Amino acid sequence: TLAGKVLHYFDKINVAVMKLSVPLKQGDEIRIVGGKETDFTQAISSMQVDYKPIKKAKKGDEVGLKVKEKVHEGYKIYKV
Repeated sequence: TLAGKVLHYFDKINVAVMKLSVPLKQGDEIRIVGGKETDFTQAISSMQVDYKPIKKAKKGDEVGLKVKEKVHEGYKIYKV
């Protein structure tokens, strides 16, 4: 299921800002795909809205997620 796409990436803190097209919660498995070489799966460990930690986010939210690899604007996020 397509869960959203990356709007921005902060490389110093490894956080991707994404716009969600489905609800997500802490612990959900996501897969991020983009570019020639990026394709990885991870569990959501840390999620924030407006710099405040949250446990779940709804469709349409823009959330910051800690990611384990570098990502870029436009990359797609899938709920696994």
